[in-house]
Amino acid sequence: MHATIKWIDGVSFVGESETGHAVVLDGAPENGGRNIGMRPMEMLLIGMGACTSFDVVAILKKARQPIAACVAEIDATRADEIPKVFTKIHVHFVVTGDNLNETQVERAVKLSAEKYCSASIMLSKSVDITHDFEIRPTAHA
Repeated sequence: MHATIKWIDGVSFVGESETGHAVVLDGAPENGGRNIGMRPMEMLLIGMGACTSFDVVAILKKARQPIAACVAEIDATRADEIPKVFTKIHVHFVVTGDNLNETQVERAVKLSAEKYCSASIMLSKSVDITHDFEIRPTAHA
């Protein structure tokens, strides 16, 4: 895997993946940023959330569960001192679908957390990561 990060100016950068997708990253105004892009730590958190969501959806589809939507709501706590690393991350999945099997949803969340999600498994080596879920009927999607 390869990525290129190009400095724009100030503390603004463009990150480009080897697949040709690009994203703007920027620092906070108090650090010289112009607020034109995500902060790098936000990007890290979103990457982890997307990784685990990908797994949960794939596992539920493979289990033939009638999943209509999946939202990962993530709350993270960072250290007060530099380096301001994540110290806690909580992922709350809201899985929507009619007649979803709670055991299957629980299994999908657990498999992602413990076996499949490279990002969260890597981060869990130094961050306390917790997961939970709720199931909603399709009428709430």
